[in-house]
Amino acid sequence: MARTTGGTARPLPRPHRDDWYIAVGGLLGGVLLWVPGIHARVSTDELVLWHAVWAPLVPLVVIAACEPLRRIRPRLGLLVGTAALTLDTVTLGSLATVVLYTDLVYAAVLYGTPASARRIPWIAGFLTVLGGVVPAALWRDPRGLLIGVGVGVVALAPAATGALVRDHRDAAEAARLRAEQTALLAEMDRAQAVTAERARVARELHDMVANHLSAIAIHSTAALSLDDPKTSRDALAVIRENSVEGLAEMRRLIGILRSSGGDREPSATPTLEGLTALVEGARVNGLDVALDAEHGRVPAPVELAAYRIVQESLTNALKHGADGPVRVSLRQADGSLRVRVTSPYRPGDRPRAPGSGAGLAGMRERAALLGGRFEAGPEAGLWAVRAELPLTEGD
Repeated sequence: MARTTGGTARPLPRPHRDDWYIAVGGLLGGVLLWVPGIHARVSTDELVLWHAVWAPLVPLVVIAACEPLRRIRPRLGLLVGTAALTLDTVTLGSLATVVLYTDLVYAAVLYGTPASARRIPWIAGFLTVLGGVVPAALWRDPRGLLIGVGVGVVALAPAATGALVRDHRDAAEAARLRAEQTALLAEMDRAQAVTAERARVARELHDMVANHLSAIAIHSTAALSLDDPKTSRDALAVIRENSVEGLAEMRRLIGILRSSGGDREPSATPTLEGLTALVEGARVNGLDVALDAEHGRVPAPVELAAYRIVQESLTNALKHGADGPVRVSLRQADGSLRVRVTSPYRPGDRPRAPGSGAGLAGMRERAALLGGRFEAGPEAGLWAVRAELPLTEGD
């Protein structure tokens, strides 16, 4: 048979193989007790209403048939089993029936719904108290309390055991889920760290090499287009100088990547003192650059970011700017370092060297990582790059 939900046939769950073993084992055990006449009560007992010798086999068969339901339909199995146990109490009785019933109570708490797991122990406890107090009060005989003890052994003890096992199982499952979530968060952190490091390396590579490669492209174009030996020699000299410097920068970056120490930086890390050499190199490449730098002690991260922003701005001026003066200004005020680079700008001019378009994004990222601000765009006929970098404490 199959259950249909929303037009989709879903097969009913099948009983577990171990439950079949329990059912068959309990049934055979009960039969082995019945054959030699071993019963829970004697025929002279006044509670025995059904004296037929074969009568105990009826509730035994019924309760054994409930065992395959102990996982898939635990509440149904317990209800039918309770009826079978009640029937067993008016016969000579079978110990196997009682044992199988205790297993049904245990399974109903362990495998049932959360509501069943909460209610069954309380019901079993109430019946235990009721089964002990009421007979003792009616019969005025303390031996009536033994009925409550029997109910406790048959119902309350397996219910409490099932609740205890279920609590441990739920706690283990919760711990497993927390471990999986922790592993997932750790993997997400690792992926974010890898992505951030790749972005950092990409920015460093772009800022270190783009300036030299742009100068090489521009001067090689000039050398190929002009039929002037002196101009060609000058262009080749600039090309060679930028090639050598570009290779040195590449070696520095490879040294960072190969370094075994995670925070170790090579001694050649750019500083603001290197801006003078950077500006001189830009002048050699054909830019008319003026530097105006007034600042005190600057933390290393801010120093590197300012240097790279100036370097990328000069590279963009070399590739995209029109002829004219380029001005680089650095000022320290109000707890921040303010960087400003302006260059001639004519809309519609084609770049003199191809670019990746990642320069502005890289400068913006550098400023954002320090909690600063970055702006770039036309301003009174010039292209202006403005960055404000907070002077946080350096390492």
